[in-house]
Amino acid sequence: MKALSNHRYHILFTFYCVTLMLALTGCNSKKITLSGFQNINPGQPWPDADSVHINAHGGGILFHDNTYYWFGEYKSEHTSSAQVGVNCYSSTDLYNWKPEGVVLPVSDSVGSDIEAGCVMERPKVIYNAKTQQFVLYFHLELKGKGYSAARVGIAVSDKVAGPYTYLRSLRPNAGVWPQNMTEAQKNSSVTMADFSDWWTDDWMAAVHDGLFIRRDFEGGQMSRDMTLFVDDDGKAYHIYSSEENLTLHIAELSDDYLSYTGKYIRVAPGGHNEAPAIFKKDGTYFMITSGCTGWDPNAARLFTAESIWGPWQQHPNPCVGDNADLTFHSQSTYILPVAGKDDAFVFMADRWTPKKPIEASYIWLPIQFENGLPVLKWMDQWNLSIFDESNEL
Repeated sequence: MKALSNHRYHILFTFYCVTLMLALTGCNSKKITLSGFQNINPGQPWPDADSVHINAHGGGILFHDNTYYWFGEYKSEHTSSAQVGVNCYSSTDLYNWKPEGVVLPVSDSVGSDIEAGCVMERPKVIYNAKTQQFVLYFHLELKGKGYSAARVGIAVSDKVAGPYTYLRSLRPNAGVWPQNMTEAQKNSSVTMADFSDWWTDDWMAAVHDGLFIRRDFEGGQMSRDMTLFVDDDGKAYHIYSSEENLTLHIAELSDDYLSYTGKYIRVAPGGHNEAPAIFKKDGTYFMITSGCTGWDPNAARLFTAESIWGPWQQHPNPCVGDNADLTFHSQSTYILPVAGKDDAFVFMADRWTPKKPIEASYIWLPIQFENGLPVLKWMDQWNLSIFDESNEL
């Protein structure tokens, strides 16, 4: 074959560059199948197999039958209320994601718990080996009620990618006291009527002593930002922000994962934590949370315990470097154990864009360790080969 002339070579090279640029930027009007990502690029647009930015916010991941399934909130252009439902994607490598569709749609029935316009946040799915069902929990706020409902919604499916059948919503553990609340705290006569102002020292002391637990005792405890965790023994736990977002609760689920055993504890009473994400390594439980500043980022918090039932000890912010005090402009949502790799965990967080929720991006970072504690360092780009090396700094 004869060598190409310089003129023809430049024409072909220019055509190749323009075609590649169109594919990568999505300027082509047709859907483009990318050849495949080989890295994670935190904070950057993340196209799915159809070249559309992944829409699975506040999400969590389930690994099942050698495939990862990413469940998250389907965000719309101009509102964070649920107009579509819970979305799902699948992947075999964590870089490239195929849309599986909406697995739990909002309802068009007026008055339904999940009526379009409600709030469906932070969906998480776990698999129950005994019942062979996939169980979905999410934070639910009723349409038109702001954030006053503070409920958990529960749905199930026989298939990992759905469709999921909505069962009910509730406030957890009605009529049940936390395991780590004293008799004096249970029997205290202090009520909300005793305080004309919040955030005073006396009010904070009352919160610590169970002011909101007693207030909500009969109807069940508030449940907002949440995650699910399945331990090595198959026991599952619902971890959620409660007591007006001032205290985290860890509640044990029934064997079928569809209700509660009544065993639960309070973590960091009055600490104002939300966005819990949890993992376990070498017998120690690690939990990363955020403070409560609405859509604005803040510094992450870190807790550890030798038992799921505590006591839980707080440590300094696990993030280091530039923008560590803002968790790299993001908020935690889930911590993913990487299948097939020992002690490999991915910190998943959302970089919210409340003026245009659909454009929110994802901050995924590898968890490293220093002196036995997790460390999060910013990386513009990384891949799973980082876990082939020692994760100790």
